[in-house]
Amino acid sequence: MALEQTRRKDWYQILGAQPSDSPAELKQKYQRLALLYHPDKQKADVPAGEVEERVQRFIEIDQAWKILGNEETKKEYDLQQREDKLTKEWPLHAQIYLQDMSWIEDEQCYTLSCRCGGSYAVSKSESKDVSLVCCDTCSLVIEILQ
Repeated sequence: MALEQTRRKDWYQILGAQPSDSPAELKQKYQRLALLYHPDKQKADVPAGEVEERVQRFIEIDQAWKILGNEETKKEYDLQQREDKLTKEWPLHAQIYLQDMSWIEDEQCYTLSCRCGGSYAVSKSESKDVSLVCCDTCSLVIEILQ
C-alpha cells in the first residue's frame, strides 16, 4: 500500500476506533462494519449508486483493518500519524544526521542542544523508528535524517 495513501486516510476514523483501542476492540469494530457493508449482505432493493458507495466503504474498512489489524503495520502507521501531526503543529528547527548528535553512553541516547537551552534526546532503541524529535523545553522539533 502506498505510504502517501496511508497518510491521507484516517484508518481509525474509518473503523470508528481510537489509537488506544486494544487489538480485540479494533477487530470487533472491523467485524461489525464488515458485516454491515459487505456486498453479499446488501438488500436487493438498494439503488445502484448506493450499492457502489457501500462497496467503496467496505473496501476502505478492509484496508483499515489490513493496516490496524497487523501489529507491525499499525506501529508504522501510528508513527506516520505522529510525525504528520508534529510537522503540522510544531516548527521544524533543523534537519540533522544522528551521527552529528552527541552520544551519552550512560543514558544510551543521542542528544543535541536546542537554541532555547533545552535539548533533543533520542534513545538508541528509538533511533531507527523516529524521524522527528521534540525539544524537552520548547515547541521546536528537529528531523533526524538517515
